[in-house]
Amino acid sequence: MPEYYRRLTQKLFQPVDAASLGFFRILFGALMTWQAVYFLQGDRYVHDYLLPRFHFTYEFFAFVKPVGPEFLKALFWTMALSGLGVMVGICYRLFAFLFFATFTYAFLLDKAYYNNHYYFISLIAFWMILVDAQRWASLSQRFRPRPAYVPYWNLLILKVQVVIVYFYGGIAKLNGDWLRGDPMRFWLSRLGDLPVVGPWLLSDWAPYFFSWGGLAYDLAIGFLLWWRKTRWAAFLAVLFFNLSNSVLFTIGVFPFLMIAAATLFDEPDWPRRFFKFKGALPKKFAFPVRHGVAVFLGLYLLVQVAVPLRHWLIAGDVHWTEEGHLFSWRMKLRDKQGVLKITVTDPATGRSFAVDPLQEINRFQYRKLMQRPQFIHQYAQHLKARFQKEEIADPVITVDSRVSLNGRPFQMLIDPTVDLAKAPMRFFSHDPWILPLPENARPGALGTPGLAKESDADLESDR
Repeated sequence: MPEYYRRLTQKLFQPVDAASLGFFRILFGALMTWQAVYFLQGDRYVHDYLLPRFHFTYEFFAFVKPVGPEFLKALFWTMALSGLGVMVGICYRLFAFLFFATFTYAFLLDKAYYNNHYYFISLIAFWMILVDAQRWASLSQRFRPRPAYVPYWNLLILKVQVVIVYFYGGIAKLNGDWLRGDPMRFWLSRLGDLPVVGPWLLSDWAPYFFSWGGLAYDLAIGFLLWWRKTRWAAFLAVLFFNLSNSVLFTIGVFPFLMIAAATLFDEPDWPRRFFKFKGALPKKFAFPVRHGVAVFLGLYLLVQVAVPLRHWLIAGDVHWTEEGHLFSWRMKLRDKQGVLKITVTDPATGRSFAVDPLQEINRFQYRKLMQRPQFIHQYAQHLKARFQKEEIADPVITVDSRVSLNGRPFQMLIDPTVDLAKAPMRFFSHDPWILPLPENARPGALGTPGLAKESDADLESDR
């Protein structure tokens, strides 16, 4: 066995105080209960998942479908109760699994509602099943006391996941539009009516302050939290950054989840000292080294590091083509407006007619459809199957799709001569039916293409 591997596994299974992990469990469970109530509030799940007759499914997960209204309501109530179970630490692994299963099911129902924050929650929920977060301040620990230690990897994997989210979020901001403050300028222009800070947000330098400040924060904050000498200053920065985002933008539970996650970076016993929690720890305790766990951790982190980089292997601007955008921590990066006209032609008769997607999907889904080539292609495949059932044997489906990126004039997004009913979609290379963003197209006043347009300012964090 190589010496470096022996030292690594010894570090991974070194016993550490379970207090900080237990404290995070309490916060995570409470926040996830809040998230589940958000889905239930005003029957939001009905509008999002039950009323639309078409859903944009994820690749390899097309089998995930909405269930009946009563079952779906029960599922979200199960999600809420599971969050409470995680928070109090009773039947911990059962409730952690139920929360992960119900939340991930809802996450996979429709790609239009993809949100980097939801993806992050699903990943953390998965690891909460595997870690021993119930070993401090839980009902399980009260009824069945066990040594209040966890192997170091329990904390390490959660901390590394947080650093990955922040760091890749910063890497994604290293583009010309962001550095010029273009998307931020538009978002701040809609906040000028806020009391006290409104006029300041409309100043010429505010977009640069938020754009460059957000870039520096994302690139550095994970490492500053990790380093003991800068940890407390970094935690104050986490509070300021996330609370400001919560006030200025509609991003739900995520700012508070990132504040909760920042508590994992302090010493593992900090809650025990801060709350003066009584109870002696055994002087000696050891976890056996499990090589399967070490290998699984390595493979998981390899995937997490590699997947956000895949767009570098695909030609074109990812902000324009959306190829390699999902699961890459590309958060709040661009403003898009789009127009779309879908035409179906029956080659047997020569008859052509336009299709109104709003007859099958809601307006939120429609905004995503107009801006994302992959959604347009998936909907075209749906139309092909639908009209084949309606006795059009070989429908030809073409689109007039134009998009404005960060205030640029509207540009043609998809080749209008291509029959999307027959065009293949590639997963790991560029689709030639997606037209490139012209190099001379620069942010500025929006063009007017003559069709009704919809805007998606990404104010729900890339939802």
